[in-house]
Amino acid sequence: MLSVIILGSGNLATHLIDAFSKAINIELIQVYARRENAQGLDQSIETTTDLKKLKDADVYIIAISDDAISEFSLQFPLKDKLVVHTSGSVALTTLQNSGNKGVFYPLQTFSKKHKVNFNEIPICIEAESKKDITLLQELANSISDKVYSISSEQRKCLHLSAVFTNNFVNHIYKIGYDICNKNNIPFEVLQPLILESAKKIATYNPADIQTGPAYRNDKKTISNHLELLSNDEKKIYKLLTESIQKTHGKKL
Repeated sequence: MLSVIILGSGNLATHLIDAFSKAINIELIQVYARRENAQGLDQSIETTTDLKKLKDADVYIIAISDDAISEFSLQFPLKDKLVVHTSGSVALTTLQNSGNKGVFYPLQTFSKKHKVNFNEIPICIEAESKKDITLLQELANSISDKVYSISSEQRKCLHLSAVFTNNFVNHIYKIGYDICNKNNIPFEVLQPLILESAKKIATYNPADIQTGPAYRNDKKTISNHLELLSNDEKKIYKLLTESIQKTHGKKL
């Protein structure tokens, strides 16, 4: 049985605590939080606010903000331990602990209030030795069916891709929501369309299922749309329209 300690109490840390608590072959020994009674933590799990009181474990998982990883890992007091971070954009070498280093990156968006099924969440792992890769593989497989060995350079590009396909797309949803809201249209009318698009990319190359006025080079519809938008929205619409047209060889 693998023993784990979570270092952090934010969104991801909370979900990892829940997932490892339910895993059959994992012993979640302890959680480190900067503040006592950190919001949302399982009170049945031992918690400490003192790094010097960390117990012995096989893996220590740092689940904090990206910018704080380097300095925090430098303060890690135990030697010859495997310490991993959970960031998509931070290199393995950012870790400053004296022992072994690795990455345990669940590729998903997390919020404390929204439940997730970890079995379906891809976990990207990286380590300095084959022994630690094997250990992280076992750890990841205890909560997920989708585990990938990904280098720091690959993970950097994967995180960039995730920003486009999740964060940017969500902002586009927000613009669509605002347009509906301004015109007294229920946003739920668009939800079947959103879900169908998401289903298609599980099977097809996104380029092969592109539709819409930009793809058709429907200049009249594009012009009509631009008249309905604010200046900032027009910039986004034009940029995306031009990108689609260039991709598919349409005349601008």
